[in-house]
Amino acid sequence: MSVSHVDTQASTPKLRVFVHLAENKDACRWKVAWEDGSLVGINDDTPYGYGRANALGCTVSFSKAHRETMAGKLLRYGLRLLLGFDFVHAWRQRQEIATADVIWTHTESQYLAVAAVARLKGIRTKIIGQTVWLFDHWSTLSLPKRLMYSYLIKRVDVLTFLSTANMQVAKSLFPDFDMRFVPFGIPAETAVPPKMRNQEPFHILAIGNDRHRDWRTLVEVVKHRSDFALTILSGTVPRRLVAGIPNVEVRLAKSTRELTDSFEEASVVCVPLQENLHASGITAIEEAVLAGVPVIASDTGGLRNYFSDKEIAYVPAGDQSALLEALLDIREGPEEACQMAIRAQSRMGRGGLGADEYIHNHVRISHDILLKGEEQQTVTAVVQGVNRMA
Repeated sequence: MSVSHVDTQASTPKLRVFVHLAENKDACRWKVAWEDGSLVGINDDTPYGYGRANALGCTVSFSKAHRETMAGKLLRYGLRLLLGFDFVHAWRQRQEIATADVIWTHTESQYLAVAAVARLKGIRTKIIGQTVWLFDHWSTLSLPKRLMYSYLIKRVDVLTFLSTANMQVAKSLFPDFDMRFVPFGIPAETAVPPKMRNQEPFHILAIGNDRHRDWRTLVEVVKHRSDFALTILSGTVPRRLVAGIPNVEVRLAKSTRELTDSFEEASVVCVPLQENLHASGITAIEEAVLAGVPVIASDTGGLRNYFSDKEIAYVPAGDQSALLEALLDIREGPEEACQMAIRAQSRMGRGGLGADEYIHNHVRISHDILLKGEEQQTVTAVVQGVNRMA
């Protein structure tokens, strides 16, 4: 279901938004890393751009990391391993959870923890639960976890999804639940105009640490092609996979500048993926599109909700022949590759894909569920009044 537009009025009291994120996404630490350039990628000064809601009639606050003793850290990690979410981190934010109008979360790990705290404390604050990986592996969860997660999910007011493929699975499990598709977006204010790129040597760039990157397929395609040079910026590539292959370099980008330079040198960005439901790779794709580089991606995870095959080149997941053909098409057709990059970039920005629209959607949904809550309270009050009169 798409998100309907709701205008916020200047006279409306500011919406108190509490953004509950993972413990290692502390907003103060995030801003320091953003300012010194060590936060690699296209980012805002607040995590995932949620602070943009301050300009949309909201007062935004963020979960905080707490100083921990070794015993406290072991307790938190142990419970996280047992439950599958960080309950202790959420419990430490219980006062902020109780006093907000609405809670925003970035993954199921956060909204399950917030829902657990709300259940235990009787907190009625509205919760928007963004789901990423949960329904990819729902069927593999133990029965106790499925029962516990179902109980906690029913405390969440709206489930949002970055992929309609993911949402369809969730809808089959919770058919009466309020679910919304909210496309993920990164800051899109700055873009590098696409240009004809150097094809000799043919530089292939691949980036990302997502658990569903298919590094094996990409390396198999490239390793016998001396006319290709592959750079992978990732910390998840098995070293044995690339050992002894001279035209494959694996390293981490230590700064945003290093990432930007890598985009500038690339002839194409490749995002190889295993089958998934959650739009794996969309951040890397959007960064490449803003850098003006043509993109090849595996056709999985609902990525077509973001870009069509006129805007990026899709290949079947795990298909080495199709991937090689797509790489050769980009190399041999630089003019069309440039036009494809131009079309993709036109999807980014105001009214399209980007952090602005991503945050606007959260604000719209927040007003929507708060309005529904007020309407329900009114109906309840009327019914109770009628019953008393009877």
